[in-house]
Amino acid sequence: MNYPLNSSAAPNDRITRCASDQIQLRAVPTTAAGALAHAYAACEALARSHYENFPVASILLPKAMRPHIAAVYAFARRADDIADEGNAAPADRRAALEMWLRQLHHAVESSAIEGSTHDELMLAATANSIRTLGLPLQLFDDLVSAFAQDTATTRYDSWAEVLDYCRRSANPVGRLVLRIGGYRDDGLERSSDALCTALQLTNFWQDFGHDWQLGRVYVPRDVQRAEGAHEAQLAQGVVTDGWARAIERCVAFTRQRYVEGRAVCDGVGGRLRAELRLTWLGGSRILDRVERGRFALMQRRPTLGVVDLPMLLLRAATWTRPAGS
Repeated sequence: MNYPLNSSAAPNDRITRCASDQIQLRAVPTTAAGALAHAYAACEALARSHYENFPVASILLPKAMRPHIAAVYAFARRADDIADEGNAAPADRRAALEMWLRQLHHAVESSAIEGSTHDELMLAATANSIRTLGLPLQLFDDLVSAFAQDTATTRYDSWAEVLDYCRRSANPVGRLVLRIGGYRDDGLERSSDALCTALQLTNFWQDFGHDWQLGRVYVPRDVQRAEGAHEAQLAQGVVTDGWARAIERCVAFTRQRYVEGRAVCDGVGGRLRAELRLTWLGGSRILDRVERGRFALMQRRPTLGVVDLPMLLLRAATWTRPAGS
């Protein structure tokens, strides 16, 4: 979802123009003629066409950041679709993901901006962002490795396994956003990792019923055992008391990741700060709905809508930093 910028803020924590507004990025003329503009336009169109729990390349961001954020999103979105959509066999999906990644590496090595299909355009834009901003290719490799894992791994024994997946499926995106915003800070990256992990976990619990239909369960098996939750019960299409308790434990675990992820929302500046705070608030609000509606997760997917926007904007405007931070 894309949220409009609310310029009001708490008197003691007013959102001001700073690092992310003033960084010098190579301008991308998204409305001008030219192959590069066409490539970035394809990425922005894809970003606008998908529902997400967080704003993607929204007007909250400094204008110079938006095309690069859209390119990162488009690359990851396309890889996720390769892993999840259609009827191809798992081995074929993995082969397609390997090809997608090889094409990105090739595009980075080539200085040419070319392409006629949407995929070629998205790769050209992503490669241009990687070259011009010095984005680590390893982060893109990590993303694709997580999507490939989705084609083969459907159960997780422990939180350690789930968190390793999040380290590659979600955390690279946050680190790329920081790099695009001009931030190189270990503390901010650790907090960003926590926030991205929280958002990924929230999506798991939000999609609990849908993922079950796809044959996936992200609730760790040790949590299932501790709460007396058995997969055979889910085959009946209901969330039992045991599964509700397991979801509650997962929600509590996720909330702690949100706590650890607040620092990056305060550590960046300018409009990026507003974007991250709304991202944090939106994810937290969905997690609240997951908890309240846990018994109906097999039938209903909690989401945000337009009616949530005023409350999110109010909370962003009155956001206060934790004591002692």
